[in-house]
Amino acid sequence: MRFPPEEHAARLAATRAELCRRGLDALLVFAQESHYYLTGFDTSGYVFFQVGVITADDRPTVVLTRRPDLRQAEVASLYDDIRIWLNAEDANPAEDLRDILCELGLQGGRVGVEFASYGLTAANGRTVEAALDGICLLEDASDIVRRQRLVKTEAELIKTREAGQLADAAVLAAIDATAPGATESELSAAALTAMLNGGGEVPSGGPLVNTGPRALFGRGIGGPRRIDENDQVLIELAGSSCRYHVCIESTVAVGTLDPRQHEMMRVATEALERIKETARPGAALGTLDDIHRKVLDAAGFATERFAACGYALGCTFKPTWMDVPPMIYSGNPLIMEPGMVFFVHIMIPDTRTGVMAGIGQTFAIRESGAPEVFSQLPVELFRR
Repeated sequence: MRFPPEEHAARLAATRAELCRRGLDALLVFAQESHYYLTGFDTSGYVFFQVGVITADDRPTVVLTRRPDLRQAEVASLYDDIRIWLNAEDANPAEDLRDILCELGLQGGRVGVEFASYGLTAANGRTVEAALDGICLLEDASDIVRRQRLVKTEAELIKTREAGQLADAAVLAAIDATAPGATESELSAAALTAMLNGGGEVPSGGPLVNTGPRALFGRGIGGPRRIDENDQVLIELAGSSCRYHVCIESTVAVGTLDPRQHEMMRVATEALERIKETARPGAALGTLDDIHRKVLDAAGFATERFAACGYALGCTFKPTWMDVPPMIYSGNPLIMEPGMVFFVHIMIPDTRTGVMAGIGQTFAIRESGAPEVFSQLPVELFRR
């Protein structure tokens, strides 16, 4: 267990209080992040049918999973009751879930479901709805635990700080590996090696290392490219400590510096610094993207910038480190609170010139003053 039982008990109590407030009798947990947050259950078994049942009262918590996850659920989770469904040609674990809900006396009740989750495919969602038709009323409750996870406790912030140290080491290792002739894969390997040697784990996404014309891409792409004598490198990665992630985005200029890139980095840095000056409790999250848009648009990059400038981070599992929603887009009404953690990145992929600039940091909102930034690296264009 990565956190003491009393921390999990407080999280579970808060979830149950919200269920009661909404008039829900239970929550069906499909998001792996929710399993981990509420009970410590850490597994990749969510790629199959796996569900936790949390009632609004203090009835025992139940998880329905497959046989390979049994031992982890027994010794590395706080679920009270572990049920197993077995693979067979006619297996329908949604019917096993129905039986569990009936055992708990939830017939005719209102049950929330984490529909917006990688742990519940559309196909499995249809089997759940079919199996529970006439048994209970299902409602989308994807936001209950997700909203709760937005505000980090001090114990979670400790893991986040550890992730920041791992991310810094990974970025420096990738920069050290940057040289003409090196491949993007070599940079990724150096970053991952630094993280793993530092006591972290493989993050739930990336690293993203794009060079040359690929540096304008917003996603990674298969097949490594070699770095040219004069080139540009975009590095975006997350360090992960006990599933808590901290992201950093950096740009490296190889060889002769293009003066346009220097100016673009100046603009990106200005936007990032002004955003951090505004990231205070009580302000709407969308105001951060307003700054992003204003600075980049004034510099002539209105058609090149992204439509959002970041997102929340926390404990996440594959396929992504992005803990969304929320995204940081103009008009997002979410009010920032102390303990919320966000990754803000300013990406300028200028398709008109083929030159790019990108920079990003992760920070936590504090009670007062500037946010806590989880990276000690300088906010600048790196040279190799």
